[in-house]
Amino acid sequence: MRIVTLEEHIVFPELVREIAEAGQLSAIKRMEALLADITDARLASMNANGIDMQVLSVVGKGAEMLPPGKDLAFAARYNDAIASRIAPYPDRFKAFAHLPMASPQAAADELERTHVEHGFCGALVNGLINDRFLDHPSFAPLLERAEHLQLPLYLHPGLPPEAVAKAYYSDLPGSAGTVLSAFGWGWHSETALHVLRLVFSGTLDRYPRLKIIIGHMGEMIPMMMARTENAGNSIGLPRPVSQTLREQVHITTSGIFTLPPLMAALATFGIDNIMFSVDYPFSTNEAGKSFLENIPLPADQVARIASGNADQLLGLRPE
Repeated sequence: MRIVTLEEHIVFPELVREIAEAGQLSAIKRMEALLADITDARLASMNANGIDMQVLSVVGKGAEMLPPGKDLAFAARYNDAIASRIAPYPDRFKAFAHLPMASPQAAADELERTHVEHGFCGALVNGLINDRFLDHPSFAPLLERAEHLQLPLYLHPGLPPEAVAKAYYSDLPGSAGTVLSAFGWGWHSETALHVLRLVFSGTLDRYPRLKIIIGHMGEMIPMMMARTENAGNSIGLPRPVSQTLREQVHITTSGIFTLPPLMAALATFGIDNIMFSVDYPFSTNEAGKSFLENIPLPADQVARIASGNADQLLGLRPE
């Protein structure tokens, strides 16, 4: 069975050191060696666990921390470095672009350039951009281009804005506030809110062919689908919330390797919208592979989760 994973992260320290490190997660710093590696431990782990392809993406702070002009140059160098390192392994690695998100027109141009020049298959966005969600009108150039090119945008969690962190988490003891604001809860709920803002603001209706990907088994949206649907009905959205989500949002299993969340995702988003991912190196390929092998579904449905849906959405299979 072919296996593709698509929330698999990289960080190139030589580039990150060029920007301020404020706001970088300690986990990124601790795992710097694994994040920087592509062809040694990473590829060996892929081989050991039967993973045919990883779609790589930059995690953490990046180009958005630089002023206009410098942000595009930084993003372009990062993307070119990724392309250079994966070029010898076209059947094993693809990539999502790293974009200068604070400059939406430049981000749109870089999305297209990386697709045309390097074959990148979309872009990954790490959290809010200067405290703005993608429904802000300034991001129209990027959303228009992504829709036109049919390249999905992967919305990945990021650390909360300072005001949110202070109000919600700052009074908790020790490191409790930090972990709860991040992978313990906060950035998952914020990513869900990001998606729902795209729905409730009418943004996805304005770009009906735009495709969004989110990880972590849907960032809790499956559990709240019916409640959110009722809220959408109460304000007369053009489409039911569930319809918009199923038509334009795809979810991955990244880092969530238990069956109850998968069953909720299957019941709400459906089999065609679910794709396998690991969240390497923050989660292990071994844990992900064990979960995949024990999904209690017919083999053809497991194969769709393992690679078929990703191959179709991202155009990964060679002609």
